[in-house]
Amino acid sequence: MKKKVVVALGGNALGSTLAEQMAAVKNTSRAIADLAEAGYDIVLTHGNGPQVGMINNAFAEYAKVDPRFPFMPLSMCVAMSQAYIGYDLQNALREELKNRGIEKFVTSIITQVVVDERDPAFERPTKPIGPFMTKEEAEAGRAKGMTVIEDAGRGYRRVVASPKPQDIVEIATVTALLETGEIVIACGGGGIPVIRQGNHLKGVGAVIDKDFASALMARQIDADIFVILTAVEKVAIHFGKPDQQWLGELTIEEAQRYADAKEFAEGSMLPKVLAAISFAGSKQGRKTLITSLEKAADGLAGKTGTWIRS
Repeated sequence: MKKKVVVALGGNALGSTLAEQMAAVKNTSRAIADLAEAGYDIVLTHGNGPQVGMINNAFAEYAKVDPRFPFMPLSMCVAMSQAYIGYDLQNALREELKNRGIEKFVTSIITQVVVDERDPAFERPTKPIGPFMTKEEAEAGRAKGMTVIEDAGRGYRRVVASPKPQDIVEIATVTALLETGEIVIACGGGGIPVIRQGNHLKGVGAVIDKDFASALMARQIDADIFVILTAVEKVAIHFGKPDQQWLGELTIEEAQRYADAKEFAEGSMLPKVLAAISFAGSKQGRKTLITSLEKAADGLAGKTGTWIRS
């Protein structure tokens, strides 16, 4: 039987500018095509940090030129980033597959992810978003309902919450496309954060962690393997120190113990390890691989990477 994998692409898979993205997705597509050629059914997720920042900044600057222009909600900025990243990624991957003689459709889905409006993260926004502001701009932002903080003497900046993902709205569509053999691109940037109000889905100004949303996606499609692609080939403890140690395989308990001991940086490897644990521990037989984009196929073949399993 084919195995279902959710592959979470790291920031290095997409670049930081439009030109970098066009080049990066070609390299990324070669790695993903290797997995398709090996017979995996694939759902791709991806980050959007630089891209959503560019969109947010562009609208903020335009509002200065034309004060009549409305404030663009962050949820809409996430939706725009999903669309244009998906456009580049699906076309590059389709081309790579055709070059190899593989007839497979690739589809991007604008994906909404439900969060809980009572999540404590909304009381403590921590994720910086958008450009630095003057004091006057910060006051105007607060008047519009933004949370704005002073950033170490560099100016003022908006911060938003990072709530935990609860449900993926378009999961039935993802599953249906996957069952027909398509490669699906979904949950870009952690998904568009929404809260349920009866039958209405209301976008909220938040950023969902991409790795936690990807782990939720992997659970909801009943994936066999969750792959987190990052800048390094393996996870390490004592990172950057003389006694640095690369890890090949961890139990859930070992990974959690290292996380509790603060072996992983909060802004980089920690959320990846915690997301890996959440998937691997959700059902017997599930496992997570953390490795680099270039080593994805070798990792799934058991030749490298860090595996976390029960």
